[in-house]
Amino acid sequence: MYKLTYKQYFDALKEGKLLGLKCNDCGSYTAPPKLCCDKCGSTSTEVVSLSGKGVIKTFTVIRVSPEGYEAPYIVAMAELEEGPWLMGNLINVDPDKAKMDNIIGKKVTVSAKILPKMNYTPDEGVTPAFVIAE
Repeated sequence: MYKLTYKQYFDALKEGKLLGLKCNDCGSYTAPPKLCCDKCGSTSTEVVSLSGKGVIKTFTVIRVSPEGYEAPYIVAMAELEEGPWLMGNLINVDPDKAKMDNIIGKKVTVSAKILPKMNYTPDEGVTPAFVIAE
């Protein structure tokens, strides 16, 4: 059984909280939620609040967008203080000015980006979003 469902994860994100799982066997953290620990595969996990702080490790600029998004936008991977890498939109950087030297290694905080209801979704959506913390 899932300790933290995606619905719980996204509902918390909408409220400004970043939830993850802490492994009771190896002590590592997993986010977004999964059935088992990313590091050791254990299902002995507990739901925890994460700091929401991290560092950008990589990114890409999307120029052709799927439904619900407006191109161009930036998708980034940040390593959270607790260890897991999280994917989200980098929202306070102009995609046309995004360069390796002005994004990689920048400290970020996690927030949420609300997505509109789409053709194949029952309601609005949400995705993690990063804001450069400077």
